[in-house]
Amino acid sequence: MQIIPVIDLLNGIVVHAKKGERSHYQAIASALTPSSKPLDIVAALLALHPFQQLYIADLNAIQKLSSTQNDTHANNFSVIASIAQHYPDLTLWVDAGISNPAELDLWASLKAKLILGSENFSSMEQYLATYHATGKQSILSLDFMPTAYQGPNDLLASTAYWPQDVIVMSLAHVGANQGVNQPLLAQLKTQAGGDFNLYAAGGVRDIADLNTLKSLGIHGALIATALHNQQLTPQQLTLLQQ
Repeated sequence: MQIIPVIDLLNGIVVHAKKGERSHYQAIASALTPSSKPLDIVAALLALHPFQQLYIADLNAIQKLSSTQNDTHANNFSVIASIAQHYPDLTLWVDAGISNPAELDLWASLKAKLILGSENFSSMEQYLATYHATGKQSILSLDFMPTAYQGPNDLLASTAYWPQDVIVMSLAHVGANQGVNQPLLAQLKTQAGGDFNLYAAGGVRDIADLNTLKSLGIHGALIATALHNQQLTPQQLTLLQQ
């Protein structure tokens, strides 16, 4: 099982994502390091375990927060580029709130896998234009907000335009330390069959939750809180990768 650590960037620092309540996110308090600086957090995560991938959510870009310096939307591109430069062997999965092909241009210079979050698309036409513009090399995130699924219904109902890797993002469970959304994951795994790699995002507390995901046939998990709270040991992480 692949374990992919997550960092959420807001205004250049790492914040603690909790239940999708983005306006209330605060600087992360980690047992791994006293710092909330991105490079320090990445170094601490890699000291815990030699992770191969890192998921980065650019919350400025996702929320389309306006920059005070110009008329464009602020983002954390320079921070992410710095991480890529310092850790060239680390595969970055980047969610920058991309909603159309034009927004791909900024991120094309990064050697990163770009996330297409369903919440950013109001129609299948909009999604497909962006999906095809990535050369089908993107990762799909099916986004389930605390209220309901967000995105084109056809994208959830049919696997026809899913890429190989699909994240099931259950934001009500993110940072809540309440366990994974088993019914949702089981339903989507049945729908996906063996043709796609499903990744669970939200709710993983410990090794028991990861064993549950394994039993459901989930390919991997995106984790932040359980790593920073040291609820998973280096030994457990190593065994999961064997």
